[in-house]
Amino acid sequence: MKRLFSLFNVVTLLLLAAAYMAYQTVQKPPAKPDAPKLQLAQQRDVKVKVYYSDAQVQNMKAETRTVIVTQENPGALAQAALNVWASGPSAAGNLAVVPKGTAAPRVYIRGAHYFVDLPSAYQNLKYGSSGERILLCTMTRTLLETRGEDVTFLVNGQDVDTLGHLDLREAFTRQDCADQ
Repeated sequence: MKRLFSLFNVVTLLLLAAAYMAYQTVQKPPAKPDAPKLQLAQQRDVKVKVYYSDAQVQNMKAETRTVIVTQENPGALAQAALNVWASGPSAAGNLAVVPKGTAAPRVYIRGAHYFVDLPSAYQNLKYGSSGERILLCTMTRTLLETRGEDVTFLVNGQDVDTLGHLDLREAFTRQDCADQ
């Protein structure tokens, strides 16, 4: 009669158990990693000069506003300034340049040049030429207040020839938007 617990049978049984345990380990879903702990960057209050229109839509009026930024680099400051610009003035007598709720344009910087990407809603504002000039010049003056040479306007990331009545083929400078 053959022995049930021979050396071969015991080793085979142990190998079979090890293979089953390895199979179970491989089939188990991986453990979910812990989410990284987010560290909030330190926020700073920075004062920026933002331009709006007067009630007659003829001249620009400046307001000093406080914006909160996490990075004090030119790109972050420029975007924060345009976000405040789009939200409208806080001082009485100043007129918002875009309707309430209109999205702020995105701003990009390359060297000393600003590129402002206007949402397509800005093409449908139906302002006259003086309103369009105030629209573009208030943004230009806001961005060029502390640094930069000029501002090029795009619509939905594309070069366009005009915005209503105004030519956008050339960049706007401080001299193009001097007070009257």
